[in-house]
Amino acid sequence: MRNWQVERRKRTRHLIELGGLLVKSRVVELTGDDRALIYGALLWIADKLQSDQGDHAREVWAEKGKGAFEDARKRDGPLSR
Repeated sequence: MRNWQVERRKRTRHLIELGGLLVKSRVVELTGDDRALIYGALLWIADKLQSDQGDHAREVWAEKGKGAFEDARKRDGPLSR
């Protein structure tokens, strides 16, 4: 397989996994799949991360995410992320 094909597949898998996080977090459901709303929320997150509160936001959000992943592993088994 050519290098560009390998890289394309890696990128595709990465994008699918990121989309899966939006579904897993119920963002898609809670927003009614409103792409403008979701994009706006992501832009707000990016702004927050670039602000003077960015380090604190990272810590809080990382802990929340790690806890949710751990809860899902306990509930669904080792394959869930």
